[in-house]
Amino acid sequence: MTMRAECLDRPPAATLARGRGFRAFVAAAFTRLAEWRERAEQRAHLAGMDERLLKDIGISAVEAAREADKPFWKP
Repeated sequence: MTMRAECLDRPPAATLARGRGFRAFVAAAFTRLAEWRERAEQRAHLAGMDERLLKDIGISAVEAAREADKPFWKP
């Protein structure tokens, strides 16, 4: 059965919902990747801060190191 024939077998709303589902999945995947990248960049920046900057934001060097050592996929 060809793609065209499959589309004819389904109601138009089902075909549209299927397309939106895939687009939503791809959009969610890109969003997750962007979150992971941002988290990794923030943790790298945190790891490079000196004591004075850490004091300004209200965290200790131990807390900063603990956060910076987390893998990017963990919140």
